[in-house]
Amino acid sequence: MPGGGVVASGTSDVNRIEAPVTVKAYLTCVFAAFGGILFGYDSGYIGGVLAMNYFTQQFGGPVPVSNDAPNGYAISTSDKSLITSILSAGTFFGALFAGWLADFIGRRLTIVVACVLFIVGVILQTASSTVGLLVGGRVVAGFAVGIISATVILYMSEIAPKKIRGAIVSGYQFAITIGIFLASIVDYATEGRNDSGSYRIPIAIQFAWALILGGGLLVLPESPRYFVKKGNPEAAVDSLVRIRGQPATSDYILAELAEIQANFEYESSLGGSGWADCFKGGFKPSGNLRRVLLGVFLQMFQQLTGVNFIFYYGATFFKASGIEKPFIINVATSVVNVGTTPLSWWTIEKFGRRPLLIYGALLMLVCEFIVAGVGTALPGSAVAGKCLIAFVLIYIFGFATTWGPAAWVVIGEIFPLPIRSKGVSLSTASNWFWNWVLAYTTPYMVDADKGNLQAKIFFVWGGCCTLCALFAFFMVPETKGLSLEQVDRMLEETTPANSAKWVPHDTFAAHHGAAASEKEEKEEV
Repeated sequence: MPGGGVVASGTSDVNRIEAPVTVKAYLTCVFAAFGGILFGYDSGYIGGVLAMNYFTQQFGGPVPVSNDAPNGYAISTSDKSLITSILSAGTFFGALFAGWLADFIGRRLTIVVACVLFIVGVILQTASSTVGLLVGGRVVAGFAVGIISATVILYMSEIAPKKIRGAIVSGYQFAITIGIFLASIVDYATEGRNDSGSYRIPIAIQFAWALILGGGLLVLPESPRYFVKKGNPEAAVDSLVRIRGQPATSDYILAELAEIQANFEYESSLGGSGWADCFKGGFKPSGNLRRVLLGVFLQMFQQLTGVNFIFYYGATFFKASGIEKPFIINVATSVVNVGTTPLSWWTIEKFGRRPLLIYGALLMLVCEFIVAGVGTALPGSAVAGKCLIAFVLIYIFGFATTWGPAAWVVIGEIFPLPIRSKGVSLSTASNWFWNWVLAYTTPYMVDADKGNLQAKIFFVWGGCCTLCALFAFFMVPETKGLSLEQVDRMLEETTPANSAKWVPHDTFAAHHGAAASEKEEKEEV
């Protein structure tokens, strides 16, 4: 075996390929999820800043007083689109770059390097007093966030125990919601200031998130699957020992290593680990191309639910809709987002990924069509305002408990080790590409001097959620309770419709002759 030095003793018992869950393993994964706070805060603070009076005076121009511009100043539609969407343009390229960097220097160091780069972007944004420097800082920070968002999912999926992997990776989405919530709180606290601190304080606070995440990752273990891919089983054992809390001689450690190695050798025999290999295998359920398309479209549809319309433009949209205290409503959406996401930690392991995606999309589309219908029939009325607030909050609940976490969980599970970093990168890049498309085009759809769709924008989101439900039903397999290696076998032997019924029946180690026979195992016991 590449690397030599370690003889991994496998097992044919599908229940003994991973050590029991320990507090240490749990806490290691939980800390890695902190990357979501950085991601969520950076995505969330801009919506409130764009609506601040001082910011519109500093970066905008004079316009007639209106609901959109109560102080007589406004950011032009083009600048608003640029400021908001340019972050996503940076994250798109950052996510793609992460696929190569995570394989080159490791998952852990990739996140640390990205945190340093993110700090540079924050410095530029904090110092800005013109649109040009602000945009430049958001490009740099966005590139770093793209790297982090792809690599954290990869890292967490590779170190999390299979029994709680869904809940652990859902914790990443929870951290994103905390970041968005903190951003709305800080925006609310500073929006009344009549100086540059109104927008510079929300920006500068991001220093703390990068320092905490980067500093913490320096002391956490690297992914054992990265070391197996690099042909270094000794280092893989060291990582497993730190993550699983078992001695190096433990049967659990040796069995898990054998399973990872056997799976990697099997997948490598079917193809390489380059970018071109991501698009091989055709459309059969286990083909690399089908997996990549599943990840790419899953992340696209997560964006097309329209949730970031609320978090990016919620304050300005609520203000334009005549709702009093739009910042309070914006905070309320964040409270629901944060408060209900933890429910997914239980539901994603109890019911699975596939049901959450299907029924979550159905709940969201119902809410969106109600908001659109009532808002269009009774524009500006008190009834429409109350309906908008109530069903937007239910809609946020639907996203936070289903598509928010589940889409991230699935992309971390469906790729084989040889192309896993690149598959997750392509999927995450898709998320950021569509994030950019919507951030850039939405002002043109809803601004009063442009499309002026108002509540009718929710017809668009409702239609997209209809497509989300159909995609989940026909394309997404069930991966609950399986190791990453078992997911590979399941995809070879099932279709999305019957995937939930599949149960592991052997191990890769046993299949490749690395496992001891059942008789020998019983004698050892």
